[in-house]
Amino acid sequence: MSNPLPQPFQFVTPRLILRPFEDRDRAPFIAMNLDPEVMQFFAAPFTPERSEESIARYHRQLLRDGFTFLTAEHAQTGAYVGIVGMQVMSTIVPNLPQPAVEIGWRLTRAAHGHGYATEAARAFVGHAFNTLHLPELVAITATSNQPSRHVMEKLGMTHRPELTFNHPMVPADHPHNQHVLYSLQNPNAEEAPCA
Repeated sequence: MSNPLPQPFQFVTPRLILRPFEDRDRAPFIAMNLDPEVMQFFAAPFTPERSEESIARYHRQLLRDGFTFLTAEHAQTGAYVGIVGMQVMSTIVPNLPQPAVEIGWRLTRAAHGHGYATEAARAFVGHAFNTLHLPELVAITATSNQPSRHVMEKLGMTHRPELTFNHPMVPADHPHNQHVLYSLQNPNAEEAPCA
């Protein structure tokens, strides 16, 4: 069980600290986004400029929405693990009611296979449902991204095949153009305040 800490927006899990970006995160974030193995299910690795744009967007989201993607670092070693978080979904998925809040993760190659994505994402699920009282979280990934789909399933998310879509930011002829969507309902949704 993770515990949200007072401001700034961050969480501590058994093995990770999830916190807003700091200057020291730039180099490992850019390196992670350039790694072809990490980015194998994206249209292409991110340029350093695109990574910088992402950092700026995460900062804006945190100020606007009160949540965003956070840096994940190993609690004992301080090693950079990646990013995990949630955002108001900007990708338009046909037939998905808007606005939707998306949960997601991207980890360094060295962090793959250790259960960090699931551990960190559970902190965000708890915050989304117990603190923010969101009715639902969604997650998307390339249809072929089995590791990410496995994390979604471990979180208790349900595959929504009727919401499979072609990602508008991925070229139509790209092998990872088709994306799947998973959703998770807040078990206390009937008690959640209406927006």
